[in-house]
Amino acid sequence: MVYVNGDSHAAAAECVNPYAWAEDDGLYWGLGQQPHPDNLRASFGNELANQLNAILVCEAQAGCSNDRVIRTTQEWIKYNTADLVIIQWSTWEREEWFHNKVWWQVNASGIDHVPQELQEKYKQYIIGIDWQEKINSAHETIWKFHQELLEQNVNHVFFNGNNDFSKIQVKQDWGVNYINPYDPDATFDAVLRHAGFKTVNPNSWHFGPAAHCFWSKYLLQYITDNKLL
Repeated sequence: MVYVNGDSHAAAAECVNPYAWAEDDGLYWGLGQQPHPDNLRASFGNELANQLNAILVCEAQAGCSNDRVIRTTQEWIKYNTADLVIIQWSTWEREEWFHNKVWWQVNASGIDHVPQELQEKYKQYIIGIDWQEKINSAHETIWKFHQELLEQNVNHVFFNGNNDFSKIQVKQDWGVNYINPYDPDATFDAVLRHAGFKTVNPNSWHFGPAAHCFWSKYLLQYITDNKLL
């Protein structure tokens, strides 16, 4: 079993069709903010699971924060066991707020995804973003999560989506569990662009099926080389 979590990259948003969440398509409205099934089938996670003859569990959600990634992964591994946990990290500024029994995913792209009563709080959040502080905080939080997984003997691989930790002064030794976290050229986005892939349209950060297939092979080679399975 392969468990995958992350944001829109791991959810393969826009990969096959223009939807980010399943509910964006009226045919799959009941699936809420899960990945659209058509896109998920073309995702790097599904491609990798197929190459490994494994079952895929994907809890990625487009637009989500790293707080959500950690929270949902922790909840899942309480009751389940995966042969490999793969985490694609989102951008460092994102947060999640618990309001009216709902976890709201908050990022710097606009206020349309939070309820009216949180919009003033959102404006203050935007004004107060300190990028270096966000980078430092994310680095510390992910390091603690890595240590937690090690203590629980959870086999895992981390990689960055768009942001990286190149501005971190005090670096950690992640062993083989994090793909070059301090190298801006080692992010999902950078590797695919350097390999010649373009996003699905000029205004998008998302890639198509060929790029996801490439990344699945990239991951498989990394997993094989580092004897992670």
